[in-house]
Amino acid sequence: MPLPTSPTPSPTAAPPLPPWLAMTEKGLWCEPGRFYVDPHRPVNRAVITHGHGDHARPGHRTVLATPPTLAIMRARYGDAAGHTLQPLAYGEAIRIDGVTVSLHPAGHILGSAQVRIECAGIRVVVSGDFKRCDDPTCPPFEPVACDLFITEATFGLPVFRHPPDAEEIDRLLASLQLFPDRAHLIGVYALGKCQRLIALVRRTGYERPIYLHGALAALCSVYARHGIELGPLLPATGGARRHMAGEIVLCPPSAIADRWSRGFPEPVIGLASGWMLIRQRARQHGVELPLVISDHADWIELTQTLDDVAAPSVLVTHGGEEALVHHARGHGFRAGALSLAGYAEDGE
Repeated sequence: MPLPTSPTPSPTAAPPLPPWLAMTEKGLWCEPGRFYVDPHRPVNRAVITHGHGDHARPGHRTVLATPPTLAIMRARYGDAAGHTLQPLAYGEAIRIDGVTVSLHPAGHILGSAQVRIECAGIRVVVSGDFKRCDDPTCPPFEPVACDLFITEATFGLPVFRHPPDAEEIDRLLASLQLFPDRAHLIGVYALGKCQRLIALVRRTGYERPIYLHGALAALCSVYARHGIELGPLLPATGGARRHMAGEIVLCPPSAIADRWSRGFPEPVIGLASGWMLIRQRARQHGVELPLVISDHADWIELTQTLDDVAAPSVLVTHGGEEALVHHARGHGFRAGALSLAGYAEDGE
């Protein structure tokens, strides 16, 4: 069923949310189902797309998410992850007070999901964060037919065209060969980017231990428990640092400038992020080895996804809304921006 329209809709008018969905100060609210999607304040019932902290907040009473996302939330928040945790596997549908909800792979990180909501004959898909390139740590994005597609646009500008991951990993390995007397200190976000970079490096046949800042270990263990092979991982601690020349050492980006980073032999400073495509950002952070590896869709993937999903109506949020809305309208979609406050770049 198409979304309701005015008698003479403007070609540049944003499509409305269906009458049973609303933006509130706590987030996207489904009135008949009495639940929020990724609320940024504690609520009675939350449907969570993935485990990043700007989408999965602590303190909800009931949380519906994929099993890996619930495991991530438990690892991060303990009992505050939610009073009741309700797992829902990809592709399974559940009825919540007359509303049908199902979760579908988003390809962002382990457990990440799009949320499909159907009510009164209208199908809405909330993408959450997603990407389309191959990732050995999570299932690929699945286009889901719908009447309204609510998409992220973190990298929603035509300038953002990310290189193949394999090329960036080759650059890292080449640097190890070129500078065998220097530790390679690579900043990665603790959830998703860390484990994906490890898996991409392992895919090349690299078998040496990879060293981890203490803040990265717990979530790597969650991945391992869900069948993601990461190979030998060792703590980057104490006096052992002086022996890490020619080794890969992963840490949160904030740790690079912290006293923790002292003692590594002549470190090559790297940062894995889609934002490393902007060289000025790399220079500002003192990054010698920028690795353009993103867990968000770039411009090509965003525009391809609009075609693949083929929803007649599109709402664009957190990112380059204007450019993607303009592109969508030029390609026959009814499109507009939707303000979803409270979401960050999650380490990109």
